Amino acid sequence: MSIDTDTARRVAKLARIRVEEEALPALASEFNTILGFIEQLNEVDVDGVEPMTSVTPMHLKRRDDVVTDGSQPEKVLANAPDAREGFFAVPKVVE
Repeated sequence: MSIDTDTARRVAKLARIRVEEEALPALASEFNTILGFIEQLNEVDVDGVEPMTSVTPMHLKRRDDVVTDGSQPEKVLANAPDAREGFFAVPKVVE
């Protein structure tokens, strides 16, 4: 696939990027370079390679999904502009 200046102009418009007319050929060339690199990546044989999220094996710490009250109601409500009876007080918005 090759990107011409008209396509580069359209991509820039869709991305809401202002590109001067004289810069469009350079932008099209950059797009073509990127697409060429992607085509090279598509040629790599990845059969049998498991998907990875990182180059180093990482395991996230697990914890039980338990509902608690946070055990800190005073600290939570300390930042509230208006707190009453252990709850956030908010202005009435529906008549």
